[in-house]
Amino acid sequence: MITQNIQKGIILMVITTIIFAVQDSLSRYLAGEYNTLMIVMIRYWFFAFFVIAISARQAGGIRAATKTAFPILQILRGLILAAEICVMVIGFVKLGLIESHAVFTCYPLIVVALSGPILGEKVGWRRWAAIGVGFLGVLIILEPGFAVFSIWALVPLLAAAMFAVYGLLTRYVAREDATSVSFFWTGTVGAVAMTLAGLWAWEPMAPGDLIYMGCLCLTAVSGHWCLIKAYELAEASAVQPFAYLQLVFASILAVMIFNEDLRPNVALGAALVVGAGIFTLWRQHRVARAARP
Repeated sequence: MITQNIQKGIILMVITTIIFAVQDSLSRYLAGEYNTLMIVMIRYWFFAFFVIAISARQAGGIRAATKTAFPILQILRGLILAAEICVMVIGFVKLGLIESHAVFTCYPLIVVALSGPILGEKVGWRRWAAIGVGFLGVLIILEPGFAVFSIWALVPLLAAAMFAVYGLLTRYVAREDATSVSFFWTGTVGAVAMTLAGLWAWEPMAPGDLIYMGCLCLTAVSGHWCLIKAYELAEASAVQPFAYLQLVFASILAVMIFNEDLRPNVALGAALVVGAGIFTLWRQHRVARAARP
């Protein structure tokens, strides 16, 4: 049994955000050179291999990992996540890393907003107020820029909504299915779906880009491994706020590598979104703790 170690869990979460920020930078570059479906497909191949390897080492092996009480919902989860990754990568290319991540950080607020009608959870006025502040931040990010009336400005918001639905479905199936089961279905369903979609978009890659592709696959595997370990070592409420650091690290890479500009309205809007998200996490933790016998 792994004992709780909040400090190590936080360190691993910070490392996770750095790895995922590098992954997003690699995705933006490769998707700008090649078809997005092919890039995500190859990435999913390695992810599925990682998931299968992890499942095989656990009690019951692959057979136990496939046993689910919600096969339809598990397949739907996998499909939604695969589609969300494709949408988000397109956002990286069309809108940039900074603005895409700044808008995407609102997904925890969407989760809270939808948890009432979908999961039947009670959301108090404080969290509704935080949701309102967060979406005000999204408007501040998008409205003053040239991309306000562009369809691309809605891409990361669509990705955030898709990821929120994925998160809610994950919480729903967790009522009966173990985390290892959901993890297995996520990787394998996504790999199958992306293979069916991505093979049609196959194109040869330059030798140098093959190295970047390999690095992308490594970041996908190592990032998920660190994320799993972070949640094993500490409660989600302790480490989840540090996940917002991905926005910071992705913005640094965007400025350094892709010469993106961090506009004042994006910084202000992102601060509102992150602040609202951290407040809702804190409030959920308080409510859950008060409900314990």
